Amino acid sequence: MNPASRPRGVYSPVVTPFSDDLQPDHNRFLRHCRWLIEQDVGLAVFGTNSEANSLAVDEKKRLLDTLVSAGLPVDRMMPGTGCSALTDTVELTRHAIASGCRHVLMLPPFYYKGVSDEGLFRSYAEVIERVGSDELRIYVYHIPHVSQVPLGLALIERLLTAYPDIIAGVKDSSGDWSHTQAMLERFQPQGFDVFAGSETFLLATLRGGGAGCITATGNVNPAAIVNLYRNWQSTDADARQQALDDIRAVFARFPMIPALKSAIGIYSHDDDWRTVRPPLVALTIAQRAALKGVLAQARFEMPGIEALA
Repeated sequence: MNPASRPRGVYSPVVTPFSDDLQPDHNRFLRHCRWLIEQDVGLAVFGTNSEANSLAVDEKKRLLDTLVSAGLPVDRMMPGTGCSALTDTVELTRHAIASGCRHVLMLPPFYYKGVSDEGLFRSYAEVIERVGSDELRIYVYHIPHVSQVPLGLALIERLLTAYPDIIAGVKDSSGDWSHTQAMLERFQPQGFDVFAGSETFLLATLRGGGAGCITATGNVNPAAIVNLYRNWQSTDADARQQALDDIRAVFARFPMIPALKSAIGIYSHDDDWRTVRPPLVALTIAQRAALKGVLAQARFEMPGIEALA
């Protein structure tokens, strides 16, 4: 893949707004995605913090259609297309390619635990063969504490050997820097791009030659994260990283997805953002007040978010 065409920088698994009847709210979704693009954050729609696995394939396809038809840049999109069912993954990946999105973020099939590398290889290979597109670029999604299906170095090496033009990179959400570092050292020189799974490891990843990060808090703190990405070689880079870590720690005190949505609601003055799909539960009134208070104490801001209301 031409280095100039590779995704770089900060991406966020875009939170999915829901209406009172728990249907995806396309208007709020589009407005939030536009705001993120204005902040130079790419759209990793249908990620973990998008409540992707609480969305049906058709719902995801319609949400992606909303963004594409509105003219948002497809080269800044990395839709999550990995599902438990092979045929769902194929269908969603084909739709992404047909929509102009070459880069997809792909979970392994995650329902069965303790599966072998052979089974995981066959799953990715079957998707690649069935989609049958030379345009496809897959970023595998390693999030073992959630999926319970790790993507080890031997598996990645085998996939790269078999499909060097299609297996393009990884989002490493393991939280294990040694694993991220091993991929940077072993695979990044082969053109396999490593994205940290949160801004916590953004500076270290960039210093190791990585591509950037795909992070939940990109939904709420995009400008500061992008500023570190742009200025990672500056003398104050470590201080910038610490400031990001401090804000990340605030959100980590609460259930992440409800906290992200509550923050968007607080700063856009739109309480309807609080809604999550079961089995998730919105923050309580007390939790929301606590989040608001801690963010105010940290002098946290979301410039321009008022336009979402």
